[in-house]
Amino acid sequence: MNVRWWIAVALVLVALCACTRTTPEQQLRATIASLQAGIEARDAGAIRDVLADDFVGPEGLDREGAVRMAQALFLRHRGIGVTIAGPLQVRMQPGHAGVGFDVGLTGGSGRVLPEAARLYGVETGWRLQDGEWRLTSATWTPRL
Repeated sequence: MNVRWWIAVALVLVALCACTRTTPEQQLRATIASLQAGIEARDAGAIRDVLADDFVGPEGLDREGAVRMAQALFLRHRGIGVTIAGPLQVRMQPGHAGVGFDVGLTGGSGRVLPEAARLYGVETGWRLQDGEWRLTSATWTPRL
């Protein structure tokens, strides 16, 4: 076979690879990972960016209340750890999704061992809005 044939095959393969798209579930998982990184970086803006304008949490917690709660935790703890325990339980629907998981949260002054740690069961609701996943609801229950 000649060199031109191999070049043509290589170009076709490159074009096919460039056309692959991430699925909505992959995009959602990436958004959750980004949110996790934002919390660990103590970045309230990263949290605000993911929350939908109509976000609702426990006891009527709204978007701004959730951001203020995160900011208070960031002031209290210099080091924040977020560890998702086990796989995400993703339930996809067109334009919407539900995700359940257990998460371990730690906080401290930055020393080797955290001063505070807690495990929670979390249920979240998501909406695909303008090509981005937005968190519309969240509930969490302490695990023993």
